Amino acid sequence: MTDRDLIAKAKEALKYSYSPYSHFAVGAALLSTDGKVFTGCNIENASFGATNCAERTAIFKAVSEGIKDFSTIAVVCSGSQPAYPCGICRQVMSEFFNPDTRIIVEDGDRIRTYTMMEILPESFLL
Repeated sequence: MTDRDLIAKAKEALKYSYSPYSHFAVGAALLSTDGKVFTGCNIENASFGATNCAERTAIFKAVSEGIKDFSTIAVVCSGSQPAYPCGICRQVMSEFFNPDTRIIVEDGDRIRTYTMMEILPESFLL
């Protein structure tokens, strides 16, 4: 699967965003090392702490189905700026991603690619 294919899957997930408070829709597509794709969208709540980001939705879906090995995640949003994973998402990613797992964000016509190590160096691990 190409990066553009994964971005397209993330854009499909974006349509399911539940974001009545921020009006900032986010979609994610997570590629496992065995080629399965898990999508997620952000799901807001009036109690903002109960809100779940698109990245964590996709990761939790995969883990709940027994998949814990990933190669790439793509993140897209409805805003004019790219959506980078928040701190909580980065910490959850560090639990399940290898240091070289790729994180892709779309920035207009450009694709920006990072590794897990680049977006969260020296993460908290037990």
